[in-house]
Amino acid sequence: MAKTIVCRCEDVTLTDLERAFGQGFRDLESLKRFTGIATGFCQGKCCTAHAARYLAAMKGGDDVVSDPPRTRPLLHPTPAAAFLGAAGEEDGATGAQDDDGVQGGPS
Repeated sequence: MAKTIVCRCEDVTLTDLERAFGQGFRDLESLKRFTGIATGFCQGKCCTAHAARYLAAMKGGDDVVSDPPRTRPLLHPTPAAAFLGAAGEEDGATGAQDDDGVQGGPS
C-alpha cells in the first residue's frame, strides 16, 4: 500500500492521522501535539488545510475549522530596525574604520 504523506516536514502520514483520530485526538491542536503535524519548517502552511479537511470528513461536517491550531509568539521580539539594516545606527556604530580612520561608508 502506498504511503500518503500529509506533512512533508515532519513525515506525518494519513495513517498517523487515522491512528490519532481513533485514539481520541479530534481537533487540530491535539492532532498537532500527538503527531507533530504543522510543527516543521513550514509551521503548518502546507499541511494544516489537509489535516482540517481530514478532520471535517471524519467528523461528518463541513470544511470549516472551528479550532485553528495555536501559534506561539517569539520569545524575544525582533526589532523592526533589524530588518531595515538600521540596527546599531542610533549609537553611531555603523561599521569598522577604514585605513584613513573614517567610520563606515564605501571606500
